[in-house]
Amino acid sequence: MKVIHFHFGKDGGAERFFVHLVNALAERGVEQTSIIRPGRIWRREIEGASRIGESHFRNLSLDRLLLPLKVRRMAERDKPDALMAWAPRASELMPAYRGCIKISRLGDYPPRLDYFKNSDCLVCNTPGIADHVRKLGWKRDIEIISNFTSTERVRPIARETLHTPADAPLVMSMGRFVDRKGFHTLIEAMRKLSGVYLWLLGDGEEQENLQKLAADLGVADRVRFAGWQKDSRPFLAAADIFVMPSTHEPLGNVILEAWAQGRPVVSSRSEGPQWFMQDGENGLMVDIGDADGFARAIERIANDRALGARLAERGHETLVGQFSKDAVTDAYLKLFASKR
Repeated sequence: MKVIHFHFGKDGGAERFFVHLVNALAERGVEQTSIIRPGRIWRREIEGASRIGESHFRNLSLDRLLLPLKVRRMAERDKPDALMAWAPRASELMPAYRGCIKISRLGDYPPRLDYFKNSDCLVCNTPGIADHVRKLGWKRDIEIISNFTSTERVRPIARETLHTPADAPLVMSMGRFVDRKGFHTLIEAMRKLSGVYLWLLGDGEEQENLQKLAADLGVADRVRFAGWQKDSRPFLAAADIFVMPSTHEPLGNVILEAWAQGRPVVSSRSEGPQWFMQDGENGLMVDIGDADGFARAIERIANDRALGARLAERGHETLVGQFSKDAVTDAYLKLFASKR
C-alpha cells in the first residue's frame, strides 16, 4: 500500500500525531511519501518511515504555483492508494486525480469548504468537527477517526533540572503559546496556589506576555518556561497534575499524553474534552477562563492523593479503550483501501 501525505503544520499536538501515525503505518508495511515544511524539528522522527519532500507552499511563492503540478505528476507516477492532506491549507494542494481516494484530515473546525473541492472524504478527529462540516454543507464522505499517542511509560526528568523542589506540588501544561491555549488563565490561578510550581512547555508569540503576567502577579519564582521539548514525556512523568486551560480545543492530544504517563488531568470545558472526559470520573473540568475554578480543582487533587490516583487510572482506561494505536491505524488502513 502507498500513501502520499501533505503536511504544512509547524510544531504542536497535530504534528505529534502525524509523527505517530506515519510510524504506525510504516510498521504495517505502508510505503509513504511526506511533503512537509523545511526545518521541522520532528523531521528526524519520520525519516525511517517515509520519503520526505520539503516545500514552504506559501502565498506569493513559486512553490504555490508549482507544487500542485508536482503532486499531480507524483500521483500519476507512483499510483498511491491514498492522497492525504493534513488540514485545510494542505487540502488546497489536492489534485483532481481519480486514481485513488483523496482524504483531508481535520483536527479543527474549518471556516469553509472550498479548501476541499478535490477531496473525496473528510476525516474528522471528533464528532463535533464532523457535525460542523455537515452544517457547512459537506455532502461527500465523512469518517470519524481520532488520535492515539504512545502509551509507553518513561522515567521522569529530575525536578532540579528546572529548579523545582522535589516535595512541592507540581502542575504542568504545554502547547503553543497563543491566546486560545489559555495559559494566562493558568498563570492567574497560580496566585491562589501557595507553594505550587508550574512548568510550561512550548513557545510562541505570547511567551513574553505570559512571562510578564507571571512577574506582575508575583508568581514568576514558581513558574518555569521550559521551551519546546522534542519529548515531553519525562516532564509529564515528573509532574503531579496536568492542566489544559484552552478556550478552544477540538480534541486535546496533550490530555492523552498526560494520561499515558499516569497523570491526573484538569481541563477546561472546551469542545474536545467534553466529548471524552467526564467531570469527577476521569478528570476534573472547569469553565473556560475561570482562574479561580482551576485553582480549586488543582488544590483539590493536590490535597487528595487518592482522588488523583483514581482520576489518573480512569483516564488511562479511557486512553486505552477509546484511543488505541491498533484501532486508529486499522481505521486508516481500511479507508486507504477503499477506492472512490
